[in-house]
Amino acid sequence: MSRLIFALLFSAALPSHAADLAIRIDGVASAEGEIKIALYNSADTFLGKPLRGVAAPARQGTVDVVIADLPAGDYAFAVYHDTNNNGKMDRNAMGMPTEDYAFSNNAMGKRSAPRYEDARVALPEGGATVTVNLR
Repeated sequence: MSRLIFALLFSAALPSHAADLAIRIDGVASAEGEIKIALYNSADTFLGKPLRGVAAPARQGTVDVVIADLPAGDYAFAVYHDTNNNGKMDRNAMGMPTEDYAFSNNAMGKRSAPRYEDARVALPEGGATVTVNLR
């Protein structure tokens, strides 16, 4: 009986299964540079230090990226096409992005980046696929 109780307690303490977040990025203008993705798991860290950063070679049209082994939960991401491969989002003199970008849910802010709540996507234990359009 004690073995059964121990087994039940141990199995309850195991983390939930990892899930994969598949991101389809449409509207990639060229095969130059890389597609960069920053993934966040809270409003406090959104557009600050990402939980994970991922890069994939750019390909004109659509680029598919999978961020694997995430716990189920809420996430938001920012993506941009680093055409000159300098590792940063280029901006003009007024601070406006000069490279194509998008946020999860295709969220848009008013004169600034969107709020985490607007970009948030739910990742269930089975994983999810989301699509964004670069602009």
